[in-house]
This record gives sequence, C-alpha cells and structure tokens, in this order.
Amino acid sequence: MKKTIRDIDVAGKRVFVRVDYNVPINNELKIVEDTRITATLPTINYLIEHGARVILCSHLGRPNGQVDPKLSLRPVLARLSKLLDKPVSFAEDVLDDSTLEMVNNMQDGDVLMLENIRFYKEEEANDPAFAKKLASLADIFVLEAFGTAHRKHASTYGVAKLIPAVCGFLVEQELVMFDKVINNPEHPFVAILGGAKIADKLPVIENLLDKVDTILIGGGMAYTFVKAIGGNVGMSLVDNTKLELAKQILDTAKEKGVKIVLPIDNIGAKDFSEDAETMKFNSAFFADGYQGMDIGPKTIKCFKKIIKKAKTIVWNGPLGVYEYEKFKRGTNKIAKYVAKNKGISVIGGGDSIAAIQSLGVSKKVTHISTGGGASLMLLQGKKLPCVELIEDVK
Repeated sequence: MKKTIRDIDVAGKRVFVRVDYNVPINNELKIVEDTRITATLPTINYLIEHGARVILCSHLGRPNGQVDPKLSLRPVLARLSKLLDKPVSFAEDVLDDSTLEMVNNMQDGDVLMLENIRFYKEEEANDPAFAKKLASLADIFVLEAFGTAHRKHASTYGVAKLIPAVCGFLVEQELVMFDKVINNPEHPFVAILGGAKIADKLPVIENLLDKVDTILIGGGMAYTFVKAIGGNVGMSLVDNTKLELAKQILDTAKEKGVKIVLPIDNIGAKDFSEDAETMKFNSAFFADGYQGMDIGPKTIKCFKKIIKKAKTIVWNGPLGVYEYEKFKRGTNKIAKYVAKNKGISVIGGGDSIAAIQSLGVSKKVTHISTGGGASLMLLQGKKLPCVELIEDVK
C-alpha cells in the first residue's frame, strides 16, 4: 500500500492538499450536492488535529485557463467553513506574492483555500515553473483528489514530483477498494458496464476477462456488440470502427468461460428527446428509424437474477439515456438490485452514482468512487500516474 498522512509527521508543516471540489453549482452559485466536499473532511480534520497548516487546492468546471467568476471556489469556501466549523482563508491569486505571505502567516491548524487552479493555463499543461511555484508553498503534498489522479497536471503530478507525497484517507479508501475487487474478489464476480463510449470500456472488458465470471452490458455501448454479431440495431449508437474488436472480445470471453450478457430487449425511440414516442424491440430487430434509449423489461429481469447471486459487483456507466426521465428506468432498477445485494459493490461513473443517490440507497453500497476516469483506468489494469509517485509503505 501507498504511504498516507498517518505515515508522516505533519505537525507544524505546510501541507498542500489536492482535493477534488468539482461540485455541481446552480445559476444562483449555490452548491447542489456536496459529497466531494464531505468526503475530504476526515483527512482535513486529521491534519488540523495534528497541527498541520493546511493549504487546499482544487479545480471547478472547465474555465480553460481563464478567470471565470461563475467557477470561483468561493461557494465551496463557504460550505467548507461551515462543515469544519472554523474560518477558512482564501487566496485569490496563486501567482501573487500575497499568497505566499498568507501561507507564511499561517498557524498550526489553520486552513487556506486557493482559488480555482484551472484559472491558470499552466495547470493542465503541467508547466514546470508553475508546479515549482505551487510546491514552494508547502513541505508535504497530499493526494486527496482521486478524480484527477490519472492526469499529469501541475497541482497533482507536478507538485508530487517536487516534495514528499502521501495519500489522504479518501484516496487510500479508493485504492484499497479497487485493489480488493480487481485483485482479490469474491466470486461470483459480476461487472456491469454501460454508457455511450465503447472505446472507454473495451480495455476494461479485456482486462476483466481474467477476473470476472459475468459481464452485463447496457447503454449505448451495447449496440456495437449486438451489431457485431449480426443484429439490426436501427439508428442506435454504434462505433463501426470497433465492430471487429467487439466480436473478438465476445469470442475470447467464450473461450475463457466468461459470460457476456447483452440486452435481450430495448426501449427505442425515433427522436433523441424526453418526449419521444417509444416502442419496445428485441435487441437484434429494431424497426427502421428507431434508436435504443434504454434496456427493456426482459433485460432488467435477466440482469436482476445475475446480480442477486453476485458476491462482488463493479458497476460503471448508465444502462440508458439517463439525462431523460423516461429512459432512467433501466438504470434505476439495476441500482436498486445492486443496493439490495449483500456482497461487495463498487460504483463509478457520474450517472451510475446519480442513480444510487437519487434512490436514497447509497449507504447500502460498499463504495461509491469519486473518480470516473481514474476508476476506469484502474479497471483497465493501468497505473495512476499521481499515485505512482507516492512511496509504498515499507
């Protein structure tokens, strides 16, 4: 395992904590959902209690290297101060000398938040000079942003290369859970994969073929598989460049004794819209002009039986067009079945998590991942660049 804040003396030290406070904020600049903030509280409170001088760094949205008042971290600052029940200072400009002065004036247990780090184009470019500037603010780097652990940015990879680096408790939990389900799962092990981008999921399937017993496939990615075996999927989303690879994966799974279960039926529509008229189809026999929008009732029933028997479940991606209410049924039903399962369940991906949370069953799931891209990389059998810079516990 990687070193964490437990393995290093933080008393009196300036600790740069890269968090992921990329939370949803409405037009009134109010935070809609604060899970990503509350998830970091154990790490921040530990550092405060052990006399660290805590410097928090995060991004919010995609300002593309430009200052955007609508993407300021000030709403997060207010919420965090309330949650910590203590004042949190705020640095408007990371590059201004006043920020270093604020850091130098901090006392043990103080907390300072930097403004949105993606207001600077140097962040995503992993500019060495910018990373050095950030690193100069601190003595220790703490990776607590699992959602950006797969990216080589200045405030993550760049800083971690320059000063001693450890994991926070949130990242530690993520790594422990994914290690368990990928390298030491209880069987039957079932993976549920959905979403639109099949290119993101094919490497996951290839890696999991040596680990899982069954893979349930839904969402837009399913139609490429159905077409690959000769099905007529109408106007459904298909990546024609991946048809041969999809067929090869199905053949490899059969050779390895892994069941890949595709949808039996689907809810189709002529228009990609909330109010589109719908019709149910056998997955391989779509009528002309229709496209798949959700898994059908027979598929839901089939998936339910498999999920019920699982001892380990990994789920990433919705099983229908989740942004439309009438096409949430499949994803929501599967969310309920996963929550009822008594085994280990790990959920990743925004819409999968949204389904679990909207149904009020998140506490029944073993682990909800805070990083879709990072979790996909681990499921592909790859290493996270930022995590690799952290030493192992000896």
